[in-house]
Amino acid sequence: MDELKEYKVRKIEYSKILICVDSDDFESSKNAFNYACSLAKHYNAALGIASVLETGDLNIFQSLDPDVLKERREEIKELLEVYGEKAKDYGVENVHLMVTEGAPGATIVDKVIPKYEPDLVIVGVEKKNRNRNTIGSQASKIVNGAKVSVSVIR
Repeated sequence: MDELKEYKVRKIEYSKILICVDSDDFESSKNAFNYACSLAKHYNAALGIASVLETGDLNIFQSLDPDVLKERREEIKELLEVYGEKAKDYGVENVHLMVTEGAPGATIVDKVIPKYEPDLVIVGVEKKNRNRNTIGSQASKIVNGAKVSVSVIR
């Protein structure tokens, strides 16, 4: 109790925010993206926008076909460019786009977060089918595995 009495609330500032968006589920990403843009603009923070090419969604033939992988990478890149433009139009000045591949939860925790080094990670929650292997269904893996603060937005 003494520690609490001595404690003084301090302001938290963010300089790098990471938003993880689903390439095939805008509904679960929309509110999280709005929240990330709002915070990034408020704090004048850099905003990293990441999406994972979910290799588990591809059948064995697709995953071995370089043309299919290239096409999916391009689709995700185009999607992220739209997100990036929306963020800039809203007033976020410093936007970084990241496309990566693998299982969403593990890839975000093991690759994206260590490389980008955000102060805060923001993810949405898939509303329909949480058993799928998408970022929205992987929120608990990101929360439990990340060494930085994570906000889960519905």
